[in-house]
Amino acid sequence: MFKLRFMPILLTAAASALVLFGGWLIYHQVAFAAPLAKAVDQIEGIKSSGTPIMDTDRITFPLTLTAGADLKHVYETIVEQSKAVAKSRDIQLDIANTDSNAKLDQLWSSSLFKVAEAMEHKNYSAIPDTLKALADAHSGVEAITDIDDSNVYITLKDGNATKYIILPRVAPQLEVSSYA
Repeated sequence: MFKLRFMPILLTAAASALVLFGGWLIYHQVAFAAPLAKAVDQIEGIKSSGTPIMDTDRITFPLTLTAGADLKHVYETIVEQSKAVAKSRDIQLDIANTDSNAKLDQLWSSSLFKVAEAMEHKNYSAIPDTLKALADAHSGVEAITDIDDSNVYITLKDGNATKYIILPRVAPQLEVSSYA
């Protein structure tokens, strides 16, 4: 009769899983993430970027933008360059607002209700008016808005400080949470 030895079987299975999973991770990094990150780093307006985070339904690009970057141009260029890899996945930018300041954060917070209301009612033309009134009320503040078929792009400037905001025009689906 033939007796099975469990330790060699277990070690072989663990080694096989390690090789397969490690190979997949290396392939994923070399074939997709690294070339995408390198292409994104060369876009005008991007100071630095991290490794893209690829999920089954989205690709998130962590970015730091230069002062005066054209937010809409950066987004559209990233979408164009990642088309082959992204396929049907959504593209999201995770922008580090390192050049923002407390004044811009406060101004954005104070206008957030009106902007959210305009987004909810799909009254996008109210957003530039709201932000222009905000900028006019605060000396040295400039508000730049832009729109395309998928996002509203907002740039708030105060001297050397800049805050970038991207608002998706299609609201994300609400999910049931156990924390509700």
